[in-house]
Amino acid sequence: MPDAKPHAAGWREHLLLLGRFLKHPRQVGAIAPSSEALARAMVEGLDFRGPIRIVELGPGTGAFTSAIAESLGAGARALAIELDQDFVNRLRARWPNVEYVCGDAAALPRFAAERGLVPVDHVISGLPFASLPLEATRDILLGIEQTLRPGGTFTTFQYVHAHGLAAAVAFRADLSRRLAAQPQRRLVMWNFPPAYVLRWVRGGFKS
Repeated sequence: MPDAKPHAAGWREHLLLLGRFLKHPRQVGAIAPSSEALARAMVEGLDFRGPIRIVELGPGTGAFTSAIAESLGAGARALAIELDQDFVNRLRARWPNVEYVCGDAAALPRFAAERGLVPVDHVISGLPFASLPLEATRDILLGIEQTLRPGGTFTTFQYVHAHGLAAAVAFRADLSRRLAAQPQRRLVMWNFPPAYVLRWVRGGFKS
């Protein structure tokens, strides 16, 4: 049976994330780290070999960061953008082969350009788009639209219980329009709560 426990996270990560959720529920959006099964599904099928540029948005305690760091090949670079400095410090100590910046995900174009990572090949997001203000979500999606190369991928997840809500449907429709593609969807039951992994393969830049 797949491991439903959070990837590389024990009670310390649980308590840390719960504390951040209680203080900033709209910023964190989850009370438990994502499971190993969800982390594996988020990176499955992505080729991180060669001079590949990867950006992770909202790594939190590092469930997806761990899966990314373990998959990086020679020449590949990964940047994690996290708003919480405490999370950044913990991530940097744990997975030093990933680059980190403490800041807003909406500044993705600037952060990526400063580090020579544009265009980006893969964006992986753990951000709680369902609980973010609409304006913040639009700013982040604009940044993805401006930096992701044609044929590049954007991967995120939505909890099963929230997948049909108006905000979640609107998010998918907006991103599909921006990336000229429809998402691939995979159900991951071994997570709390169960979630759909959603992946867009960009169809091309607008003229």
